[in-house]
Amino acid sequence: MSALRLVSSAARRAPRSLALGRRGYAEATDKIKLSLVLPHQAIFTSTDVVQVNLSAATGDMGILANHVPSIEPLRPGLVEVIEGVGSSKKWFVSGGFATVHPNNKLTINAIEAAPLEEFSPEAVRANLQEAQKVLGGNGSEEVKAEARIEADVYEALQHALGTK
Repeated sequence: MSALRLVSSAARRAPRSLALGRRGYAEATDKIKLSLVLPHQAIFTSTDVVQVNLSAATGDMGILANHVPSIEPLRPGLVEVIEGVGSSKKWFVSGGFATVHPNNKLTINAIEAAPLEEFSPEAVRANLQEAQKVLGGNGSEEVKAEARIEADVYEALQHALGTK
């Protein structure tokens, strides 16, 4: 018996009372358990939060309860953790991965992260200018590649701070 006929035969014999799981929208009271971890520190450990906004490689995304399971690479950028109405914390991460698990769990593994308020817009601007000077200079390809990475991170940080 072919596999297709076997599956369709089994489906016809399955009781109709079995309900298929359906995804729905998150309710206002639904929470997601967040774990935000670095190699040397756990910032959040299974903490109940309402929403997490992050900078994925494919674009910015917001994660609520009942989100479809997925794995997303992170680019340097902002991770905003909304704990409740009017209560949020903002972290800048240098990169990593976000894994949305079934049952409302989110794990973010980041290389480095720091609270956004710890950054000085003036220092970021000065460091970005220095990286851009190195990019425009006569350095080796290796030095220029490192400067390109620095400039990308400082540009993302500048964007997260809302400064130009």
